[in-house]
Amino acid sequence: MSFTRTACLALCAASSLALAAPSFAQEPYPSHPVKVIVALPAGGSVDNVARQVSQQLTTDLGQPFVVDNRAGGSGQIGVPVVAKAAPDGYTIMVSPASFLTTNKSIFKTLPYNPETDFVAVTKLVNQAMVLVVNDKAKYGTPASILAAAKANPGKLTYASSGDGSPQHLAGLMFESQTGAKLLHVPYKGGAPAITDLIGGVVDMAFAPLPEALPHIKSGKLHAVGVLSEKRAISAPDIPTLREGGVNNVVLSAWIGLLVPAKTPQPVIDKISKSAKAFLRGDAKTKLLEIGMEPAPDEAKPLAQVISEEIGIHANLVKAAGLVPQ
Repeated sequence: MSFTRTACLALCAASSLALAAPSFAQEPYPSHPVKVIVALPAGGSVDNVARQVSQQLTTDLGQPFVVDNRAGGSGQIGVPVVAKAAPDGYTIMVSPASFLTTNKSIFKTLPYNPETDFVAVTKLVNQAMVLVVNDKAKYGTPASILAAAKANPGKLTYASSGDGSPQHLAGLMFESQTGAKLLHVPYKGGAPAITDLIGGVVDMAFAPLPEALPHIKSGKLHAVGVLSEKRAISAPDIPTLREGGVNNVVLSAWIGLLVPAKTPQPVIDKISKSAKAFLRGDAKTKLLEIGMEPAPDEAKPLAQVISEEIGIHANLVKAAGLVPQ
C-alpha cells in the first residue's frame, strides 16, 4: 500500500513538471534585461553603434538592452564572455570585424572560435578608414608621410585600437604596399588612440571615419585620405589615398551583431528584425552623417563574410611578416 501511494505521488509530481515545462519553454523573449557586450571602451564607433541599436531593441522588445564594455586584450576579454554565455538571447555582442577575422592570424590561440561559437545575426554598418595626422604642416600628404617614413624607418608612429584591429591591419597594408616602415602603437580602443593623436603622442592613425570625423571637422586632426576606391558619402571633401598616389591600400571596418551558438531561431529572428528595421529607418540618415553606412540588406551573409575575411587577412599578415603572438 505504501509503495502504491509513493508511486502515485511520484507520478503526480512528474505530471506537474511535464505541464510546467511547456509554460517555461514558451516564456516570451525577452522577459528580463539583455546584456550587450562590447569588447572595447566606451566612446568609439563600435560602442556608438551598440548603444543606438540597443535603444531600438529596448523600444521594440520591451526590456532593457544594456551595453556592457569589456575592453582589453584585442577582444580576448569581452568576446569569450559571449562565446561561453547561455544560448538564450540574454547575452549578445556588437563587435568590430577584427575580433572575428584578423585575430585568428594575429594570435597563436584564441579563447573563442569566431566561426563556431557564434551565430552572426547581421552586419550593422560599414565604415571607411581614414589616415589622419595631427601635424598637417609636417605630414599633410601621402608623399610627405612616405618621405618621413623612408628617411627614418621605424620611427614614424601610428596608433590603433589594439593588435589585429582594423587600424593595425590598415597600417600593415600601408607598409606592404608602399615599402614604408612604421612603428605600431596599440591602445585598448579607438577613443584613447584618437585622444593621444590629438595630443601629439603619436604621429598618425588609420581610423574608422566615425571616430575621426568630428575631430577633422573641428580642425584638431587633418585627413590625409580615405582607404577606399571612392570618396566616402559622409565626407566627400576627403580625397582617397589613391588620389594622393598610394595605390592598393583599400580597407573598410564593418561592425556586426552576434549571439552565442545554439541560440533559438525565434530569438535570433526577433533581434534581427528589430536591428534591421532600425538601420533602414530614421537612423540611416544619422549614421551616414557620422561616417557610417548602414548594411542591413547585404546579399552575402555575415557568417560567409567572416570566413572569407579570415583567409584574406591571414594572407596579409603573413605577407607583412608579422609573427603571431
